[in-house]
Amino acid sequence: MERFENWNKSYINGEWVEGNSTSTYTNVNPFDDSVITTFKLADKAQLAEAFETAADAQKSWAASTTEERKEVIQKSLDYLKNHQDDIVQTIVHETGGTVLKANIELHLTLEVLEEALNYAGELDEVKEVPAAIEGKVNHIHRLPLGVIASISPFNFPMNLSMRTIAPAIALGNSVVHKPDIQVGLTGGVILAKAFEAAGLPKGVFNMIITDIPEIGDDMLTNPAAELISFTGSTEVGKHIGEIAGRNLKRVALELGGNSPFVVMSDADVDQAVQAAVFGKFVHQGQICMIINRIIVHEDKYEEFTEKFAEKVKQLPYGDPSNPETVIGPLINQTQMEKVLGLVEEAKQSGAKLAVEGKKEGNVLTPFVFTNVDNNSPIAQSELFGPVALIIKAQSNEEAVQLANDTDHGLSSAIFTSDLEKGQQYALDLDAGMTHINDQTVNDAPNVPFGGNKQSGVGRFGNPWVVDEFTVMKWVSTQKENRSYPF
Repeated sequence: MERFENWNKSYINGEWVEGNSTSTYTNVNPFDDSVITTFKLADKAQLAEAFETAADAQKSWAASTTEERKEVIQKSLDYLKNHQDDIVQTIVHETGGTVLKANIELHLTLEVLEEALNYAGELDEVKEVPAAIEGKVNHIHRLPLGVIASISPFNFPMNLSMRTIAPAIALGNSVVHKPDIQVGLTGGVILAKAFEAAGLPKGVFNMIITDIPEIGDDMLTNPAAELISFTGSTEVGKHIGEIAGRNLKRVALELGGNSPFVVMSDADVDQAVQAAVFGKFVHQGQICMIINRIIVHEDKYEEFTEKFAEKVKQLPYGDPSNPETVIGPLINQTQMEKVLGLVEEAKQSGAKLAVEGKKEGNVLTPFVFTNVDNNSPIAQSELFGPVALIIKAQSNEEAVQLANDTDHGLSSAIFTSDLEKGQQYALDLDAGMTHINDQTVNDAPNVPFGGNKQSGVGRFGNPWVVDEFTVMKWVSTQKENRSYPF
């Protein structure tokens, strides 16, 4: 058994090092507030050391062979598979996720690594393009970008970290990674252990256990960082984008969402209810892609609302380590207070309660609001909690208009029996991803994952992530003497 809490340190240049800051962070179980471990935070000097180390290590890693990179990816995969039970338990205890959520997260992480094996050889591909000048040969090479700064969130920390780290390493880059400190084990320590076991050369992957008050913007401003990859709130993403733009750094930003789930006039209501309950309440609604607004055609509104509310009332809640639990705790009390504040706003705005939730310890049971105004503050907020909003549309066209009436555009879903019209409706939705007859929480390593509008910049997934994490270089060779005009 691997007790990841015993490795409560940063990982710099292939060594486990204790933070030099005088500050510490107590990592607690969100369900019962029991102490998991205590982190001593890394300071600015250690972060600078991590970037310097990464820059040095990247030079040799960029020269590694495809087979060497694949071997590291495969061995890290093997490590995660060999420690599945320990990892699932850590995810449950540290993130407050249910056993189901923990297994989903591990599965997604493994898929990201497996897909990385498929594009690790992209650096070997050299493309020849025609030349207008006689005797010239043009070759296009793909080169590693350099050092990647990776910042990941609390909700799916292992998967959303590896989504950046795996392609970065597979494509010859090095990484300085900062997980959300609330989930430092799941989002950082487990990954460092995997790459250490895989024999990744020292310095290629560095993981920093620290927090913003300790390091400020140093993850963003360090000259060595060629790209900043961040998953989190739109507000923080804008700050990162501003600093990156000022310094001409690339960004990969997966930001907030306000995902609509649209039930058309010809939808299969029973199936739509099943999908909506999962897509709204998995991981207590703490997912960027989660269903934020349920928009239902008036012909199906009463039936959908009644069946949805009845199913929600039956969802088991409580200890996430119980395999039967569906609704576990929110990540912290700040998030609890935020969600409860939005609930009060909804009540005051005239929305009606179909299901009234309650706070039991650190668990918030589901709320379902009907008669919600799409322009109300709660409908225009990213909830990140177990609160469902149901909005009535008078036509299918209005449903699409309501769905698009948001600053965000990450994921979306449409339920309809007319698949041909569904395709057109899907294209009309201003979101990076739309799922027909499914819910909004879908992810895969071989699709262009990302959002429109204020939901992000860039796309993950093979092959799109390859362009994000490499640079193209044109090399021309003049094989015959060229005549010049002067």
